[in-house]
Amino acid sequence: MKIAMVSEHASPLAALGGADAGGQNVHVAELSAALSRQGHDVTVYTRRENRRSPAMVETPDGYRVVHVSAGPPKKLPKDDLLPHMGEFGRVLRSKWAKDRPDVVHAHFWMSGLASVLAAKDLEIPVTQTFHALGAVKQRYQGKNDTSPAERVRLERMIAKQVHRVIATCSDEVFELVRMGLTRSRVSVVPCGVDLTTFTSDGEVAPRTAPHRIVSVGRLVPRKGFDIAIAALAGLPDTELVIAGGPGSGSLDKDDEARRLRGIAKRFGVSDRVHMPGQVSRKDMPALLRSADAVVCTPWYEPFGIVPLEAMACGAPVVASAVGGLIDTVIHGVTGLHVPPRDPKALVTALRRLVPDASLRETYGVAGCDRVRARYSWDRVAADTVRAYERILTNETEAASEAEAGVGS
Repeated sequence: MKIAMVSEHASPLAALGGADAGGQNVHVAELSAALSRQGHDVTVYTRRENRRSPAMVETPDGYRVVHVSAGPPKKLPKDDLLPHMGEFGRVLRSKWAKDRPDVVHAHFWMSGLASVLAAKDLEIPVTQTFHALGAVKQRYQGKNDTSPAERVRLERMIAKQVHRVIATCSDEVFELVRMGLTRSRVSVVPCGVDLTTFTSDGEVAPRTAPHRIVSVGRLVPRKGFDIAIAALAGLPDTELVIAGGPGSGSLDKDDEARRLRGIAKRFGVSDRVHMPGQVSRKDMPALLRSADAVVCTPWYEPFGIVPLEAMACGAPVVASAVGGLIDTVIHGVTGLHVPPRDPKALVTALRRLVPDASLRETYGVAGCDRVRARYSWDRVAADTVRAYERILTNETEAASEAEAGVGS
């Protein structure tokens, strides 16, 4: 099958941890690699952010990345990209008219907009993964939501025009139905984890306190790192590592890093909060293995790959009971759920878990088993292909019915 992946702001080649580089980049890269391993022809289309970038890159994992010129060839915040999606779509249409894919898979709403514009006249089926929904972001961030004003309206339009929506968790299905989408047009396919990189055996990063909790993600307020810092004040003999953001040398210039350091100072835990900045993928497993618990406390989370990576490394997870974390972390089996934005509940959970080596091991083993059974990228790719095949089967049946009508 010839598959066109569209990821307008999240290149699979990007370094992770920046303002707009995170789970979507990993998802697109790993899914494309897994589909290529299964024999599919995959091309990822992403916006050119550097004039020196080659037109096309052949990756070691078997898929291609095409840099699409749309707007200035420089890094732009994703919320500023909407005016360039018309141009992005026109370039895609030109390419697909000459080399038609069997199916288009758009990632994020602006990729969906460009894909719908490009594929409609060419009658190429489009499937959509939103990764995050504007209505949910608006609900939680309110006036701090920097999304374009048109986002929610355009997401509804995209959801109704694409051939199928692939949701990453059950909570997202509920949100899509609230938007007016028919449930039968939605498939649920979660994100996955690289089980060759994230394993329970291997190097363990050194620590400087008897106990350690770890949080990982982009340095943005909605990730809730301030909740973990507040909880640390009630956890003696424990250090907190917050991995993410720019390199350690640039953290002093990062607004969120400065805010978090101020919170740590206010709670009197500055000496126990460590912010190494961006941690490479090869070093991340050792960091996760060093944790007594991996803490994921976002306000909301469309899916969240970090808990899967933690569980694959044998680390128990304490997570906010929101979004995809409700599906991936099983309360009382692979870790614990806590209410979002509730430091007291987080302290209670960690006081139960961190000192109890037997409980930590029990959760860690169960989490590792769960990830290997359900969340390998090869399984995610196979489930994704089944969603594509449903689209293509429906298209073939519709074409056959049309031909029969003409013949009669």
